[in-house]
Amino acid sequence: MSIGSNAQRLVAVPDAEESNSPQPRVLLNTAEPIVCSFCFGIGMEVMSGKGARRCRCRTLDVRAKLLDAARIPRRYSECSLSNYHPAKNNGSQLRAFNYAYRLVREYPAIDRGLLFMGTVGVGKTHLSVAILRELIEKKGVSCLFYEFGSLLKEIQNSYNPVSQSSELKVLAPIFEADVLVLDELGATKPTEWVRDTMMQIINARYNDRKLTIFTSNYHDSPYNQTEETLADRIGERLRSRLYEMCKSVVIEGEDYRREYDS
Repeated sequence: MSIGSNAQRLVAVPDAEESNSPQPRVLLNTAEPIVCSFCFGIGMEVMSGKGARRCRCRTLDVRAKLLDAARIPRRYSECSLSNYHPAKNNGSQLRAFNYAYRLVREYPAIDRGLLFMGTVGVGKTHLSVAILRELIEKKGVSCLFYEFGSLLKEIQNSYNPVSQSSELKVLAPIFEADVLVLDELGATKPTEWVRDTMMQIINARYNDRKLTIFTSNYHDSPYNQTEETLADRIGERLRSRLYEMCKSVVIEGEDYRREYDS
């Protein structure tokens, strides 16, 4: 989009009284281009008595790109640890929050992910997305979110000769992300192809020691005899692998979405 010569433009300017501000200050100017108030466009910020470092404006830009590349659904884009509120007297939700907080705090010195298990509407996806956002914004970690059914659909579409993608193109980001969230594990009908694909993905991340976070509506111990277990949905072999890859965290509670119907 072109900008007319007489249009106002935003310019960041230095301010002696705000030199310790975490963000550049921005003012209106009619002629000058946008310039960072800390590095003045060169990308290096001089720290008094400490030399130079990569400017915070470049760090913010990198993290914004990582957040965009994470594929977090718009509905969950504002999820964070700070706005996750365990229900009163719900120890399982508080426990799940503590595991999420600890993972963020200790990463990368941690070798097991998390498997959040529980019925719908108890905050599994919220916590998973919150972990990704915290790791991106505080530690600059490459993260990726995928709903498992959508991922399987993308892989299936890659087999279409008309498609411009390939299976490898779809799977490469899944294999390479430092931290991956696979949401709704077990929700897709467990055909042989589905189980083989799950094993391929999880094995690759397991062998590369990549941290993975899963959510599932299925438990290891169903509430009644008619319910399927997680092992029923993904297979015993894959469930066994997950015991080593992840800490299983059961979250209980009422479906918070029912509040919208009151």
